[in-house]
Amino acid sequence: MASHSMEPSMSKISTMIPTTSWFTPKRLLAIFCVINLLNYLDRGAIASNGVNGSRGTCTEDGTCTSGTGIQGDFNLNNFEDGVLSSAFLVGLLVACPIFASLAKSVNPFRLIGIGLSVWTLATFCCGLSFNFWSISICRVLVGFGEASFISLAAPFIDDNAPVGQKTAWLAIFYMGIPTGYALGYVYGGLVGSYFGWRYAFWVESVLMLPFAISGFFMNPLELKGFVSVDSKKALASEVQVTEASYGKDELLYLKAEFRDKISNDGSKSKSTTKIFDQFSIFFNDMKELLLDEVYVVNVLGYIAYNFVLGAYAYWGPKAGYNIYHMTDADLIFGGITILCGIVGTLAGGFVLDFMTNTLSNAFKLLSVTTFIGAAFCFGAFLFRSMYGFLALFSIGELLVFATQAPVNYVFLRCVKPSLRPLSMAMSTVITHIFGDVPSSPLVGVLQDNINNWRTTSLILTAILFPAAGIWFIGIFLRSVDRFDEGNEHQVSTVESSDTMRLLQEMTGETSASPA
Repeated sequence: MASHSMEPSMSKISTMIPTTSWFTPKRLLAIFCVINLLNYLDRGAIASNGVNGSRGTCTEDGTCTSGTGIQGDFNLNNFEDGVLSSAFLVGLLVACPIFASLAKSVNPFRLIGIGLSVWTLATFCCGLSFNFWSISICRVLVGFGEASFISLAAPFIDDNAPVGQKTAWLAIFYMGIPTGYALGYVYGGLVGSYFGWRYAFWVESVLMLPFAISGFFMNPLELKGFVSVDSKKALASEVQVTEASYGKDELLYLKAEFRDKISNDGSKSKSTTKIFDQFSIFFNDMKELLLDEVYVVNVLGYIAYNFVLGAYAYWGPKAGYNIYHMTDADLIFGGITILCGIVGTLAGGFVLDFMTNTLSNAFKLLSVTTFIGAAFCFGAFLFRSMYGFLALFSIGELLVFATQAPVNYVFLRCVKPSLRPLSMAMSTVITHIFGDVPSSPLVGVLQDNINNWRTTSLILTAILFPAAGIWFIGIFLRSVDRFDEGNEHQVSTVESSDTMRLLQEMTGETSASPA
C-alpha cells in the first residue's frame, strides 16, 4: 500500500516543462532555434571574411594596394586565416566536457545562461581586437561560451518534443546550421563592405544579449535523467505524504535515515572526496560511451562528414570565386546553402519520422543520402560550366544536409538519458578535433601547394564516400533505443541519487511488511 501511495507523487518530479510555466515546448524550441541561428551566423560571418578578405600586394614597379578584411588588416597568410576560422573550436572542445559534467550538479538551464554570457562578451571583444593573437583568443572564448548550448540544447528538445515528431523537431533546430552559415555569408559580406568587419561582431553581441540574460531570470528547467539538488525538498515532502501509510516507528526511522543521508552528502560535497568522485563518474561515463559500438560508428562517420563540411563552409566561396569567377561567390553560396540547408535538414527529420525513427533506419538514411550527395558534389566540381556546377552542387548539398537530424538522433538515443549531455558534448569534441578543426588549415596548406582549387575541391569532396561507408556499417549493428532506460526515479546527482535510493528501498521494505 505504501509503495502505491509513493509512486504517483514521485512521478511529479518531471523533466517536462511544467504546465504553469511561461514556457511551452514550442516556445522553448523557437528560442533555442534563434540562439542556434546566431551561433552559426557568427561562423558564417567569419567565413565571409575568408572570401572577401585579402592581403596587401605590391607590384614590381612599387605600386602597392592595401589589404581588405581581417586578413588585410592583420596581414594573414592562408594558413593563419584558416586557423582563425577554427580557433573558436578550441574553446568549444575544452568546454563541452566541462559543461556536460557540471550538468550533474548545476541546473543545465542556468549553465546555458552562463555560456551565452561568455559568448556575448567574447564576440564584442572580437570587434576590439588589434592583431592575430588577440582575435584568436577572443574566438577561443566564443567557442567556450557556445559549448554549454551545444551540449544541452538537444536533450531539452528531445525531452519536450511530441513522441512522433522527435526527429522533425531536431531537424527544425539543426536547420540553424546551414541557415546560420548562409545568412552569415551574406551578413558578413554586407556589413563588412559598408561598415567594416568589426561591426559584424558588435551587432552579433547585441542580438545575443537578451538570451544570455534570460538564462538567469527565467525559471530553470530540468532534463530527463537528472534531478537538481533542489529536488531534495520535493523528496522530503514525499515522506510527509506517506505518513498515513506507515506505522509511527517506521516513519520515524525513515525520517531519521533521510536526514542522515542529506547531512552526510552535504559534508561530502565540501570535501576533496567529492572531486575524485566527480572524476570517477566522468571517466566511467566516458568508458561507457567509447565501448558503445553504435556511438563509435556514428562518431567515425560524423568525423569524415564534418571534415568536408567544415572546409566547404570556409573555403567553398573562395573556391567558387577562383574556379568559376563568381563575382558574388559568398552571396551565391549563401543563397544555395539557405535553400538546400533548410529543405534538406527538414526533409531528413521528417523522412526518418515517416520511416519510423529507429536507430537502424537512421543509419540507412545517413548512408544513402551521404553517398548520393557526395556523388553529385563530386560531379559538380568536374563541370566547366558554372551553371552545371550550381545545379549539381545544389542537389548534392540538399542530400548531404539531410543527415543533420538523423545523426544527432542517434547520439541522443543510443545512450541512457543521464549520458545525453556527455554524448552530445563528446561527439562535438571528437568530430571537431578530427574533423573541421584541422580541415580548414589543411585545405589551405593543400591549396598553397597544389595551387588549383578544382583539384583541391575534388580531393576534399571524395572524403564523403568513406563517411557513407562507415554509416552503412551501422545498419547491421545491434542497436537499442535507450531513451526510456531509467525513468523519473533515476537521478544523476550524487546528493539526490542517495536520497532517492533510500526512499525507494524503504518503500519496498514497508510495502512488503504487514500493514
